[in-house]
Amino acid sequence: MDAPISVDKFRFLVYRFKERLWVKPLTFCVLSIAAVFTAKIADGLPIAEHLPVIDQASVEALLSIMASSMLVIATFSAGTMVNAYASASRSSTPRSVSLLIADDVSQNALSTFVGAFIFSVVALTTAKNAFFADAGVFLLFVLTGIVFAVVILTFIRWVDSVARLGRVGSTVKKVEDAASKAIHHRINNPRLAGTIPPNINALVEQGAEPIFTDEIGYVQLVDMPKAHTWASNNNARVHIQVLPGDFVTPDKPLAYIESNAATGQQLKHGAITASKGTLISAFNIGDERSFEADARFGLIVLAEIGARALSPSVNDPGTAISIIGSYTRLLTYWSRKENNNVNHSEKKDSQHSDKNKQLEKYTNVTVPKLNTADMFNDAFTPIARDGANMIEVSVQLLKSLEALSKLPDEDVSVNAINTAKSTYKRSLKKLSFEDDIATLEKHYFLK
Repeated sequence: MDAPISVDKFRFLVYRFKERLWVKPLTFCVLSIAAVFTAKIADGLPIAEHLPVIDQASVEALLSIMASSMLVIATFSAGTMVNAYASASRSSTPRSVSLLIADDVSQNALSTFVGAFIFSVVALTTAKNAFFADAGVFLLFVLTGIVFAVVILTFIRWVDSVARLGRVGSTVKKVEDAASKAIHHRINNPRLAGTIPPNINALVEQGAEPIFTDEIGYVQLVDMPKAHTWASNNNARVHIQVLPGDFVTPDKPLAYIESNAATGQQLKHGAITASKGTLISAFNIGDERSFEADARFGLIVLAEIGARALSPSVNDPGTAISIIGSYTRLLTYWSRKENNNVNHSEKKDSQHSDKNKQLEKYTNVTVPKLNTADMFNDAFTPIARDGANMIEVSVQLLKSLEALSKLPDEDVSVNAINTAKSTYKRSLKKLSFEDDIATLEKHYFLK
């Protein structure tokens, strides 16, 4: 029996739907049509004769104004959004466009304008064909007034947002927020709520079976409840080898299956006879990485924006410096990760063992931890490389790394020190002006 849809899978699907521009407009269209025919209900209510009588011609006039204006505004808003996506792709990075598409303010604005247009067209058509009695006309008038109010408020809010949509600063903020959410999710689910993996090489020698996929792409989600349920049903343990964001090919194992782990029986190749299709389907693989479950992807996208800002054609070190500040906030947040407790458990620190058991919900699935060194490399290396000849960028990098090196988390602190060493070497090699070198030496905290 397959596991029911998990919270993570549901979040993943919701995020995918948010990236589809047609979902909200279609929903608003359906609601608009339903609202029009709801007005007909008023004609059959006991209070119908007590409702004020509204001149149907006045309602039709309002609906005509709305029908003629909303389509123009909806077309304008769609064109503005497309221009913003193109601008973001050129000025920042194409990888950030998905966040702009998923922007709630823009989607709500477009959906409201399209929904109002559909509402006005359907309401005008029904009104002109004498579909409503006096009570229905009154309720239609009320609904039209509500729609007008919603359109005006949405337009005001959208104008405030559209001025920043697609701008580099706004895009950086959206990417940082997406990275922060992914890191927060990983903090609350260290090792994706799985357990510590054993020595894989030893398991392979004992006959653990690898599973592969025919797809080529990036892991977007690992459905842990499905993997755990499959392992429980097949008296096995699943040792996952890939994390969200990893690039997989048909020759790269997704996981290893350890059969009869609960009974301690010796493993034999082919011990798992049940179909592995369900287990393989627990890995969502796509052509692109996803911000939702990939804690490193946000850092990479920020690095791409920073690298483009430091290119000779753009020459915008201020954006790179702003991104360094984003890195400082994100990695400081990551230093509070709960999987520090998991690291302690690997050292057999009994003080955290009870908490670790609460974090390890899927005891039949083991997962490697997210490598902090990879996160530092994703974040700082591109900016340190491309900004090595700019003293202001190098100084800001060293200030950020110094702050991170003083955090209590040893994992983050050690990687900050190692990154500072390489950053200093890069800058020292690129800088030629003596005063710049002296400034670099002044801010180098590892002396």
